[in-house]
Amino acid sequence: MDICELHENSSKCSVSSMECFRVLSTQAQKISIATLCGLFGTLCLLENLLVLYLIFSSPGTRRKPSYLFISSLASADLLASVIFVCSFLNFHVFKATDFSKEVFLLQLAGVTTSFSASLSSLLLTALDRYLCISRPSEYKLLVTRRRAGMALGVLWLTCATIASLPLLGWNCCTLNSTCSQLFPFVDGSYLSSWVCFSLLQLGCIVAAYAHVLRRARRHVACMGEHQGQDSRMRMDVMLAKTLAMVLAVLVLCWSPVLALMTYSIFSRLSSRLRKAFAFCSTLCLLNSMVNPIIYALRSKELSASLRMVFSHFRRQLKAPGASPEAESSHKSSVTET
Repeated sequence: MDICELHENSSKCSVSSMECFRVLSTQAQKISIATLCGLFGTLCLLENLLVLYLIFSSPGTRRKPSYLFISSLASADLLASVIFVCSFLNFHVFKATDFSKEVFLLQLAGVTTSFSASLSSLLLTALDRYLCISRPSEYKLLVTRRRAGMALGVLWLTCATIASLPLLGWNCCTLNSTCSQLFPFVDGSYLSSWVCFSLLQLGCIVAAYAHVLRRARRHVACMGEHQGQDSRMRMDVMLAKTLAMVLAVLVLCWSPVLALMTYSIFSRLSSRLRKAFAFCSTLCLLNSMVNPIIYALRSKELSASLRMVFSHFRRQLKAPGASPEAESSHKSSVTET
């Protein structure tokens, strides 16, 4: 008999029932998960900190609504790297025994908030690119810093509220309802609602980017005939392609997790599938790690800021032994870059 079947009915809300959700049975599996989380989490933290520094240290980027949405994405990914890694390793690898229902649901709310905010930030970014491409003459009037800030405030408040619903009472213990097979104490109807919410967001993002990329191809063809006439449009097309790459990575990383969540709603999961879900969960962290790399490779403004940071760092290292002539030449090359 499956171990989780032993904790149904009266014992499903006891702290001991969490043991059946700790699916890593061998030391090799625990080491593998710990290595993946440690590597992805550390890189994700450092990369997103760098992205936030590059955005807010440059007046040219921090004033643009587009980069406010990207900074929200970086902030969500940064929080995900910290909260997910700490709670995931503490639960699956170290098997902490001091968990209570409230503590677990609070940690789950933190993970859900950060990943939901990451997905929602991509949705706002997609809508931003949609308006920029489809209504370029009205874009500055439609998308202002004030409206962008209000949209981000609503975004984070909504994500935090939805993620806190199990802690506030929408859980199988309070409702005495069917529990999820993947998360302790989580009501099955809440999980299905969250999956539908996430799939709806993905669908809206895909629809927006389908339009953006279709218009981008037309603009690329137009720019081929009128070189140098519209640098702003060239930047918008580049940013649209960058965020399309972010979307592609997002779908590839989240598809396995959402597929297993959906499958668990309609059918009983085997121990092997629950173990696969634990490993697939690290793909969500991989998504948060890859996003800043795409920015650095595709965003000219952030790439230029990054080169300036590296140039300044090299200048600081060479400063004690550098001659005035060499320093002047270096400053000139940085200005040209």
